[in-house]
Parts: sequence; C-alpha cells; structure tokens
Amino acid sequence: MVVPVRNEARNLEIVLPAIAAVRPAVHEIIVVDGNSTDGSLEAARRVLPWVRTITQTRKGKGNAMACGFAAATGDVIVMFDADGSADPAEIPAFVSALVAGADFAKGSRFTTGGGSDDITLLRRGGNAGLNGVANALFGTSYTDLCYGYNAFWADLLPILDLPAIDAAAPADGMLWGDGFEIETVLNCRVAAAGLRITEVPSIERLRVFGDSNLRTFADGTRVLRTLLAEHRRADRRSSVRRSR
Repeated sequence: MVVPVRNEARNLEIVLPAIAAVRPAVHEIIVVDGNSTDGSLEAARRVLPWVRTITQTRKGKGNAMACGFAAATGDVIVMFDADGSADPAEIPAFVSALVAGADFAKGSRFTTGGGSDDITLLRRGGNAGLNGVANALFGTSYTDLCYGYNAFWADLLPILDLPAIDAAAPADGMLWGDGFEIETVLNCRVAAAGLRITEVPSIERLRVFGDSNLRTFADGTRVLRTLLAEHRRADRRSSVRRSR
C-alpha cells in the first residue's frame, strides 16, 4: 500500500487502522510524506507502529507516489489516498483482479457497483468528457479516468517510466509526472503499452477531515493537456519502434 500524505494526521488515525484490519492482511503500508506541518508521520507511527514512513524527494503527488513505488517490496502495489474517501475493504477486489490476469486494476466510480458521495454534477460531466478523449486517443474503454484508487504488479514499474526519484527538480517548476497528473499519466502509459486493464467498482466517500485540493477547471485542463502530451509521447515511441 502506498499512501501519499500532506497534512493528513487526523485522517491517518482512521485510515491506517482500517487498512491494517483488511483480510487477507496487506504486506506493508508505506506512508510518503510531502513535508507535512501537522505531524502526519508521527501520527502514522503512533497509530500503527509497523507502518513504513518516508519523505518524498521533491514535491507533488506524482513524486510521492514514485517514492512509495520505489520503496515497495511486495509483488502488488495499491495506490491509496489518505483522506478517508477510499474504502480499504475494496483492496482484496483490486488484488483479485490482478491475480485473475490483469496487469493494472483501475478503480471506477462509474462502472456497475461503483459510486461516489463526493462528485458534483459538473465534475461528473467533465470526467465523462475526459474519458471520451482518453478512449479515443488510446483505444481504451475507461469509465473513470480521474480516480486515484488503482493497483498494479510491481514489476511493471520500468514500463511506467516515472521520473527518477533522485533527479533534481527544475528551478522553475516540477518534472513531468511529479504533479497531480500522475493518475492520468499511469492510465495513458499502461494503455499505450498494451497492458491488460480491468476496472474494479469502487465507492468514493466524502473526505473525513480537511479540505480537498481539487480545482475543477484548472485540474480538468491539466488532465486534458496530460492526455494530449501522453498521446504524443506514445506516437513518438511507436515511430521509433517502427524505424528499428
């Protein structure tokens, strides 16, 4: 389990014991901290002494995920938000999808059995539009592009080709893949690689404590830019393979 956090101490007190209670038991929980100021790491270690805690090397959710992926020792990696919106009881369903033959188990709030207590009508419409763009560009049949509850086999990490965790950040911003575009980047790259993708129904609950960092229009524009950039990347790589 890779759980990126930034000032989620109160939520971790609820989320971590719930993950630890899942059966079959998870192999490890890695909490990746983004320079929290509320004692998130201390809270994590207090409520679950065996949790692994690390600090990300740069900034952004994508870098936090990459740091957690690099530290993972299990065969399966599950991406899990710390805000209490994801249900740990769904973890076995994600793992079962992988064991049944999938390379990437993609959570979906909009497939049969899924749902959301949090999404607005505006965000639902935007997500549907972005799904359509993604499916047209990558030949996929995603029903929920913008959702961060996913799982995959750890040996796929080289294919995902995320920025090296020890690379220096540019002075004027972040490396591509270090930000909130991470979920879209992963969805695009597993599709471009021709991997087997299974959608897993998931129920999104309301955040327990704190406020969401989601910005509907800004984040929607960023996802669209990510789709176009990743499609160009896939085309370049395909051209290189054909020329060999």
